[in-house]
Amino acid sequence: MRRILIFTHTGRQEAITAAIETCALLNEAGAIPVMRRKDQLAVTEAIGAAVPSVQVLDEDCQIEDIDLGVVLGGDGSVLRAAELVRESPMPLVGVNLGHVGFLAEAERSELASTVQALVNETYTVEERMTIEVKVWLDNVCLAETWALNEAAVEKANRERMVEVVIEVDGRPISTFGCDGVVMATPTGSTAYSFSAGGPVVWPDVAALIMVPISAHALFAKPLVISPDSIMAVEMLTRTDAGAVLWCDGRRTIELPPGARVEVTRSDRPVYMARLNTTPFSERLVNKFELPITGWRGPAKEEARRPATTALPVIGPGLQSVDPHYRDEPGIPMVGRPEDQG
Repeated sequence: MRRILIFTHTGRQEAITAAIETCALLNEAGAIPVMRRKDQLAVTEAIGAAVPSVQVLDEDCQIEDIDLGVVLGGDGSVLRAAELVRESPMPLVGVNLGHVGFLAEAERSELASTVQALVNETYTVEERMTIEVKVWLDNVCLAETWALNEAAVEKANRERMVEVVIEVDGRPISTFGCDGVVMATPTGSTAYSFSAGGPVVWPDVAALIMVPISAHALFAKPLVISPDSIMAVEMLTRTDAGAVLWCDGRRTIELPPGARVEVTRSDRPVYMARLNTTPFSERLVNKFELPITGWRGPAKEEARRPATTALPVIGPGLQSVDPHYRDEPGIPMVGRPEDQG
C-alpha cells in the first residue's frame, strides 16, 4: 500500500477541509494517508473527531516509508514542506489554495483527479535546484543553511540603506547602497526575485540569479550566472546600517557590518511531482493572466510550402551597400577608399 503524507495549512479552514477530503479520497483509492501529529490534532479539533485510517508520521511510520507528499496550500506551504523533507528524496506535489501558486501542480478543483493520479503513479518527478548559503564574519562561519527559492539580504531598518559589494567567483562586480540583494534559483525567479525586477528563468535552466533591490547605482542590473559560480554579498563597514538574511522567507539571521554571504549550487535538490506536461510558458501565461490575443503560432510542418515565383526570394550570400560619396543633407561626406592615403 502506498503511503502519502499530507501537509496542510492548519491556520486556514479551507486547508483543513481539503485535508479531510484528501484523507477520504486516499482511503477510497486504497492508499494510506499520513499526517504529522500537529496537523492530525488540528484536523481532529476542527471536525470534533479523529479522521479514520490516518497514520501519524514518526509514530506509525517513518519518513523513509512515505512514497510522496501532498501539500495543501500556497507556495509558502510548499516551502515549509520542502524544509521538512530536505533529507529525504520524497517528491512533493502542491495543490494550490493560495493566489499565484507557481510551485503548485494542481488547483483545489482538481483534488480528486490529483489524488487518483498519485495513487496510480501517473506522474513524473523532476529535480529543482537548491542553493547552499553560508554567512561569514572574520573568516568564521556564523551560519549555514539552504534555500529552494532564494537567499535575500535585506536592510534591517526601513530608514537606512545597506552598503554592499556584490561578487561573482571571487571578483567584485559593483558596490552600492540598496535595500538588499536577492540571490535566487530558477524556481525562485518567479518569487521575490521577480518582484525585485529579476528575469523569469525556466525551471530546467541551470543558472543562478542575482538581483539588487532598489540600488542607488548606475549599474545595478540583474545577473544570470553559471550554476558552478559562487555568488557573494559583502556588507561594508563604512556604515553601521544593519541587515538581515532571509532564506525562503523561513530562516533568518542578522548580518553585522563586515559580514559576507556566499551562495553556491547545492548538490541536494528538491523533488517535485508533475502530473501533466503543460509547458512552463503556458503556466506563466495562466498564472499571471498575460494577454496573448492575436497570437497565431508557428505553421504546422505539413502546412508549410515553398515560396512561389510571385513572392520575393532572398538568396544566400550578402549584398554590400556602397557608402555615400556625395554630400547629402544631414549626411557627412564619406571619402572614397582610393581617395584615402
